[in-house]
Amino acid sequence: MDHFAYKNGCLYAEDVALSDIARQVGTPCYVYSEATIQRHYRVFDDALDGLERTVCFALKANSNLSVVRTLADMGAGADVVSGGELRRALMAGIPAEKIIFSGVGKTDEELSSALDAGILQINVESERELELLDAIAVEKGVKARIGIRINPDIDAKTHEKISTGKKENKFGIEWTRAHEIYARARDMKGIEARAMAIHIGSQLTDLAPFRDAFVRTRDLIAMLRADGHEITHLDLGGGLGVPYEPRHADGAPIPSPQAYGEVVRACVGDLGCHLIFEPGRVLVANAGVFLTRIVRTKEGTTRNFAIVDGAMNDLIRPTLYNAYHEIVPVREPGGDAKMARYDVVGPICESGDLFGKDRLLPPPDDGDLLAIRTAGAYGAVQGSMYNTRALAPEVLVRGDQFALIRRRLTVDDILALETPAPWLA
Repeated sequence: MDHFAYKNGCLYAEDVALSDIARQVGTPCYVYSEATIQRHYRVFDDALDGLERTVCFALKANSNLSVVRTLADMGAGADVVSGGELRRALMAGIPAEKIIFSGVGKTDEELSSALDAGILQINVESERELELLDAIAVEKGVKARIGIRINPDIDAKTHEKISTGKKENKFGIEWTRAHEIYARARDMKGIEARAMAIHIGSQLTDLAPFRDAFVRTRDLIAMLRADGHEITHLDLGGGLGVPYEPRHADGAPIPSPQAYGEVVRACVGDLGCHLIFEPGRVLVANAGVFLTRIVRTKEGTTRNFAIVDGAMNDLIRPTLYNAYHEIVPVREPGGDAKMARYDVVGPICESGDLFGKDRLLPPPDDGDLLAIRTAGAYGAVQGSMYNTRALAPEVLVRGDQFALIRRRLTVDDILALETPAPWLA
């Protein structure tokens, strides 16, 4: 359930008409529903009721400070993958003791900053990273609390570009080396290896890969404990999928957080570990839409095109992952409205600059607004300035009010970032 619905002939975010936002903020822009974010966090957390846990929002999904603060106010922690995201999490009010730092390429500076901040856990993803972190911690005179990220070699059956748990992926340490790496960590003066971490991919629509990974992890922890290692924390990552397809689409339903929670309980609920979760997409994807305006339509020999002012630099998922997003008109079509098929495309000089092919829409007029749904995750955060295009702003809605939470980065702003070489001035 989300809080985007038609009222009085117009698509609303909670109690605000998207047409009003477009008029005041301009297009393209992202619009988020605070009530939807809150509801999705509550549903996810409730599904884990009875388990000792910390739910750490994955900032890579949507790192806007207002979005992160909304979740912080509900008690969420943060999963970060860069020094910049660490700063964002702290600035948004996430307590350091609720922050996990993941990622394969942490720099010395980032590791040092994480230690200085006193975060809950650094997830180490390679033997070399373990050695570097030990040296930094010893120099600082502190113990680095770590989780060793294990690659369980489980096929999550998701898109190849968001799969992270197979042995050919760059993430984590192969599970067959767990005993060796934990033994090394135990002998290091700057390391407290008290946790294990896994994450097998994103947008999982089947619970079986989760179950397989959790069982493998449970067995590893049992063997490590038998070897004398004290494993008190288990980071199960994120990855639970969301429905991108239209509400009437056929096919198997996306697993619910409740069903996911049942798998967690069955597989690792009796380990006595403090469990850490890293949900991202499942909390914010359906809480956002990308609002764009039709510049003009174009009739081709074989296809009709609706050319919009948004582009792949604003929302790259359809180009990058062949991802599907539902596209709906902001003005509600009447029950007897005639529909026609259009490719919804952007203005960038790339054939891949499109949001959807062969979509049924009421024949649009220039200036009509479209809402691209399920855009609250991996949308604005992946925006770029390709073609020197102004970066789309972000808006947060609460009830009947809305706020601009990131202004539009204009062409003047973009050009001001550049300085001519002195010999060209």
